[in-house]
Amino acid sequence: MSNKEIADQLFLSPSTVKSYSRDVIRKLGVKNRQQAILRAIELGLLEQQP
Repeated sequence: MSNKEIADQLFLSPSTVKSYSRDVIRKLGVKNRQQAILRAIELGLLEQQP
């Protein structure tokens, strides 16, 4: 999803979503959102969808 789509669903501003995404990516030590998702699955923070 785009930052705007996420923001709309969570009632946040797109800039807030962008900031949160950047923080998560940095904390997981990855380079982009796709890598963050894969790393979160590896750490058991997310479940892999079928």
